Amino acid sequence: MVEAQATAKYVRTSAQKAGLVLDLIRGRDVNRALATLQFTRKSIASDIVKVLRSAIANAQQKEGFGGDVDRLYVTSCYANQGPSMKRIRPAPMGRAFRVVKRTAHLTVKVAERPVEIAAGGAGSAAPKPAGGKGVSGATAKAGAPAKAGPVPKAAVRKWTTAAKAKKKTSKKR
Repeated sequence: MVEAQATAKYVRTSAQKAGLVLDLIRGRDVNRALATLQFTRKSIASDIVKVLRSAIANAQQKEGFGGDVDRLYVTSCYANQGPSMKRIRPAPMGRAFRVVKRTAHLTVKVAERPVEIAAGGAGSAAPKPAGGKGVSGATAKAGAPAKAGPVPKAAVRKWTTAAKAKKKTSKKR
């Protein structure tokens, strides 16, 4: 698996503003990330595109790269705070206000997704147990309860909203 990164230092934006855009592309495939950045209405998106393209180029130059850019994805991306430039702005009555012009260091890391190898042929498929739902025949006959899976989130959400609505109506009386 090939990993590569690119960093742009002293970019004239705050790390917080850059972080908002970087959150949009974290974990996505590089092509999808580039498309997302192209239609993002933030000025920092163009700088992030440059860093992402540089990280892709760095990955292509690494030894062991498979050659398929479509298998690359953004593993991590973050914006660290750079040095701040302090300026002074004139204010009324001889006073001065401080203006802080912030900078950020943008880092994007990409990696190659591992190749998924399909399981063996038809002979490798294991037959299902007789008890059904993953329970072997011996435990199903013995009367052991089958282990239930996790509760779906939708069911939990419906129950909690129904309980909240019931509480609200009961308090009004």
